[in-house]
Amino acid sequence: MASVTLTYEDGTVAVAGAPADEPLPGVATDARSGTRRAPAHRYREVRETLRERGHDVTDRVLALPEVPRLSSHYALRDYQREALDAWEGNDRRGVLELPTGSGKTVIALAAIATVESPTLVVVPTVDLLEQWHRELSATFDGSVGRLGGGEQTVEPLTVATYDSAYLRADELGDRFGLVVFDEVHHLGGEGYRDIARLFAAPARLGLTATFERPDGAHEAVAELVGPVVYDLDPDDLAGEHLADYEVRRIEVELTSEERERYEAAQGTFLEYVRDAGITFRSGSDYQELVKRSGTDPRAREALLAKQRAREVMMNADAKLTQLARILDRHRGERVIVFTAHTALVYRISERFLIPAITAETGTDERREVLSRFRDGTYSRVVAANVLDEGVDVPEASVGVILSGSGSEREFTQRLGRILRPGADGAKTATLYELVTSETAEERVARRRR
Repeated sequence: MASVTLTYEDGTVAVAGAPADEPLPGVATDARSGTRRAPAHRYREVRETLRERGHDVTDRVLALPEVPRLSSHYALRDYQREALDAWEGNDRRGVLELPTGSGKTVIALAAIATVESPTLVVVPTVDLLEQWHRELSATFDGSVGRLGGGEQTVEPLTVATYDSAYLRADELGDRFGLVVFDEVHHLGGEGYRDIARLFAAPARLGLTATFERPDGAHEAVAELVGPVVYDLDPDDLAGEHLADYEVRRIEVELTSEERERYEAAQGTFLEYVRDAGITFRSGSDYQELVKRSGTDPRAREALLAKQRAREVMMNADAKLTQLARILDRHRGERVIVFTAHTALVYRISERFLIPAITAETGTDERREVLSRFRDGTYSRVVAANVLDEGVDVPEASVGVILSGSGSEREFTQRLGRILRPGADGAKTATLYELVTSETAEERVARRRR
């Protein structure tokens, strides 16, 4: 048998000494250097294949620094232990799909303590970067590194934004034995996939409340991180580990003036797509319309008309009337109002004197609003999409969806924002959906549920 040496080189694993005609998983010959290489994420598979075939393997891939003693102080609930066991049973690779508020972070901390290896946690936002940094610092001894938010420090335990991890993946790809991907569905983005490809870490853990992506990119995530090895939905935990909840759908009517504007705009859109033979069976059909709008004035007008119709139905005056009734009904409770439009957020904020959070809200201001929401100074907050994920949102018991997409992920994330159990464990959460009748929003609401 051959004597084979494995080394890490710029996001790849170089294989020296293996018979040139022996096929190995993911290994190809670099035309420039003649070196046989595999993407770094295939490292463990290559190593195990070589050893199974009886080769003498010298493994120089990982250059792991020493880690402090790792021991999590959290006591796992039964389902959290089951999730961790399922991940370990799949050779420490795979995705946990669990509702918001179910303690995915706690499971990940237990996984880090179990593996006892340098660990990189990758997160989508600076808010989550800071949240994870606090958790890691409070749970484990030693300094915790941070890549993102204006800081670039690397320690045996490090948390990074997806953007920072992407930029430094080939440099740091041999420094960690475990990579935890929070909100792992983000890894499906074509650029972000390189994070998983360029790291050699044999242990990989993905966390999400909604794994599947409409574009099918979750299949690429499963290849790079592992499949879903454990999943629960809110109904599985409601009443015991999460709050009991109910979803109330309220239909509202357009005014005669709104109906006239809606029908005119929707008619322009439908007339064009009928003439063009576009069926909208998938997202690619919509992209076809977008491409045509670059050269076809009618296609561009159809897109603009669709947007006007959407704004009318999602921002109907009757929704604000219903919102006023809901806010009055739930006086004293913490309420989050979700919308799809920034302009509507400010309109609601001004009319009901509710603090607003949008993509335009500065980081310090957003933290101040959420802090006051948490301590009870504010009992309501209204937001445009930015609270759907990636932000540590305080406990609330009422959610109101005024508008949104047809995404199951968005609906699940918004529901999850109100499912944290109360301090005494007794709480029933209510999610209201306000839907404009006899419009395309009815179809959108059915699809997202």
